[in-house]
Amino acid sequence: MSKNKGLFIVFEGPDRSGKTTQINLLAEALNKKRIKFLITREPGGCPLSEKIRDLLLDPKNNISPMAELLLYEAARAQHTAEKILPALKRGEVVISDRFFLATLAYQGYGRKIDLSIVRKLNSVAALGLKPDLTFLFLMPDREFEKRDRKKDGLNPDRIEREKADFRKKVNSAYRKLALTEKNIISIDATLKVEKINEFILKKLKLK
Repeated sequence: MSKNKGLFIVFEGPDRSGKTTQINLLAEALNKKRIKFLITREPGGCPLSEKIRDLLLDPKNNISPMAELLLYEAARAQHTAEKILPALKRGEVVISDRFFLATLAYQGYGRKIDLSIVRKLNSVAALGLKPDLTFLFLMPDREFEKRDRKKDGLNPDRIEREKADFRKKVNSAYRKLALTEKNIISIDATLKVEKINEFILKKLKLK
């Protein structure tokens, strides 16, 4: 990995698949190598997009599938223009917790919105930007259900409160997308944290 060239890396996968843990471990490795980086997330990543995130995840809001999609895309458009592109131009490594693969999984397969519409809006909102590399965390449904926030007594957001059928559709969608999308590196999310971290660092030539 070059210290002077911008690189856009995305971590994707269903809720509680271990993305955040691995992002933090990658940040530690980049710090040691003195490589400049930006960690961000979707939806969110900048003030306006964080406000949209609050709307999207508030359990009190009843949002139609198309309105939900358009809110995600609006957040992405601002996030890309305000945070991601400037960081890449500065030569930084941008690490995003989700990008448009999540929209295909949740709004496309999960909400059953035409995938061609989702793909078109993804491209428009991302200003044509595509990840250089996506680490996609995959796990079987049995593990997916074990990691349900409601079972842990935590306070799930609006998306996490969806019924098991919706959650399984999303999990299945990620497995399909792993086979059809470009620049995807699939990761078995059931592996130990240390093994996953080692795998990621080797792929990025940081180890």
